Amino acid sequence: MGALFDDPEDFYPPSPPPTVQTYTTAGGAVIDLHLVGHSPLEAHHLWNGARVVAAHFEASPDLVRGRSVLELGAGAGLPSIVAAALGAAKVVMTDFPDPDLLQTMWRNISGCALIPRAGEDDGPCIADGYVWGAAPAHLLAHLGGSSEPDTKKFDILILADLLFRHSEHHSLLRSIATTMARTTQSMALVVFTSYRPWLQHKDLAFFDRARAQGFVVEKLFEKKMDRPLFENDPGDEEVRKTVTGWAVRWPEAACQGEGLVKWPLKEEVVEGRAAREE
Repeated sequence: MGALFDDPEDFYPPSPPPTVQTYTTAGGAVIDLHLVGHSPLEAHHLWNGARVVAAHFEASPDLVRGRSVLELGAGAGLPSIVAAALGAAKVVMTDFPDPDLLQTMWRNISGCALIPRAGEDDGPCIADGYVWGAAPAHLLAHLGGSSEPDTKKFDILILADLLFRHSEHHSLLRSIATTMARTTQSMALVVFTSYRPWLQHKDLAFFDRARAQGFVVEKLFEKKMDRPLFENDPGDEEVRKTVTGWAVRWPEAACQGEGLVKWPLKEEVVEGRAAREE
């Protein structure tokens, strides 16, 4: 009887196979980037934000050279790989702790000849699992140094094309607050496209939340791509082609130990503002 209720072998469509995309550096080197075949976390795409961050680092290598870098929601990890190739002291690329995703990130690190000691556990670029908003002790441990809290954190954070997950804005800001070094030179580089133009106000609400918590927010650049990443999607094509980059920094007072950003987030302030914008 059991076989009577079994699904036919071809009842479910097969899972999409893994894919490979490439990024060509300003110097002409080609970086192969393996992507998982399918991911509910959207890690099977090489997002425009990742390409733009990589190019931004190449144009301004001093942003990462000799510094510590943490990437959230890395997927293929292109910005992390380019940062390591440009001489970052330590790069930790992270994404949800899914085994296939972690294996793919490590494969991209190991396969990049531009990274010294690529693939070694103590090399300049490593991969690790991380859930946004969670305690970051295991990430900070990669930096070594003192065991005292708040003495060793990351100089540069990368958030590339993450803002479309509106329900995660609070968790992303918590991750920035708990992992970014409290100096005026530290920065979270937030780069994104409003892939759903009718929800752009919700994407931008991230920066309202950041300001409400005392962070300093600055728009750095705007770049127009040749075509949208998802060409057949609805909505204003010009918006879907536009990538913007923003810096989220500590205020000077916080770097001096005053006026520290407070948690938990003041939900009633930000949610009320977002509700009026809808």
